[in-house]
Amino acid sequence: MRSLSVVGGIYRERCLQPTWDAVLGSAGRAAQALATAKAASRKRLHAYMGERAQSEVELLAELADFELVPTDLPFLVSFDYAHTLGDPVISPPIGLMGHRPLLSVADEVVLRYGMLEGDAVVAADVAVYDPQSAFGAAAFTANGSSAKRLAVVLNRLEMRSITGEEDPRAGADWLFRNDGAEVVVLKMGALGARVITPDAVRDIPLYRSDRVWKLGSGDVFSATFAATWALEGMAPEDAADVASRATAWYCGHRALPTPDAATLAATPFEQVRPGTGRIYLAAPFFDLGQRWLVEEGRRALLQAGARVFSPIHEVGPGPAEVVAPADLAGIEGCDVLLAILNGMDPGTVFEAGYAIRKGIPVVALAENAREEDLKMFVGSGATVTNDFATAIYQAVWRLPR
Repeated sequence: MRSLSVVGGIYRERCLQPTWDAVLGSAGRAAQALATAKAASRKRLHAYMGERAQSEVELLAELADFELVPTDLPFLVSFDYAHTLGDPVISPPIGLMGHRPLLSVADEVVLRYGMLEGDAVVAADVAVYDPQSAFGAAAFTANGSSAKRLAVVLNRLEMRSITGEEDPRAGADWLFRNDGAEVVVLKMGALGARVITPDAVRDIPLYRSDRVWKLGSGDVFSATFAATWALEGMAPEDAADVASRATAWYCGHRALPTPDAATLAATPFEQVRPGTGRIYLAAPFFDLGQRWLVEEGRRALLQAGARVFSPIHEVGPGPAEVVAPADLAGIEGCDVLLAILNGMDPGTVFEAGYAIRKGIPVVALAENAREEDLKMFVGSGATVTNDFATAIYQAVWRLPR
């Protein structure tokens, strides 16, 4: 057994839809995820922390069986989301936070996350590093950190920020040469993950969940990978597969810790096989709130890699004899229809019914609709959810392969 340290941010996270208010951040969430890590002889949680968060974090650490090692911070960083696929409002603003004195963390195994308010210099036998920053991300060794064995877990934007490389293999080679990494795990969103070692590349699937809670999903992936690869000694591709399964479980249940590795491996998760095609975004756009939701939906679909037909963007306003034929032709040229049913706009309901009649899969977001109003959608095989992120992912997952 090995001793484990987790170092990262402790932040207040709030979300409007679905409702969420918790003091967690990457370090707090990792502690929850690692609460049942049996291969750790001792667990420590290192973080900058102010008085406003102290009682909540002390309870979190106690429940997860972590020794808390706090460093004073005169403020509590907050992330406020409208939904879990949105960009957060961060307070205080990053430019006004300043930069705290470096934390020093030495242990047999260290899971290090990037932070907004400071940084940590790590000395470890085995380290897992998740930079947690799309812009200005730094290599693990840039601040003097060292590890005999290092795995870097990051996404494409973070890889490009650190290495300057767009190609995954070239970016991984940079990390092998310049950062001393042994393993690079590239998180690729809807495409799953890619485990890259100097002599092999292995793709890891994304697994489906009925609901999609994205807040902190990357934290859970990195924490699970640290538990399985760094503590338990799994092969990196096996550890990444368990991490992907744990992430799917977390996204579906919005709870931690996840089941253990053996249980996750035995659970029949459905693999997501990325498809191609176009999604028709059916929604009202007659006031600011409606138009905002259309823009958010379109942006989220595009970021997930889908092509989008949005009537207000592709056709625009106009007389019925122009708009209706153009919109219906747009539906016929799409592979999935995503309907925003908030308010049960007649035009949107008509478009969804037209798609169902044409055999086009329909996913509906209905946050405030009565059950009776949704009967025809449910009875016709449409997927109905009251969660924005779930609606986006369910639509993307229905694209044909």
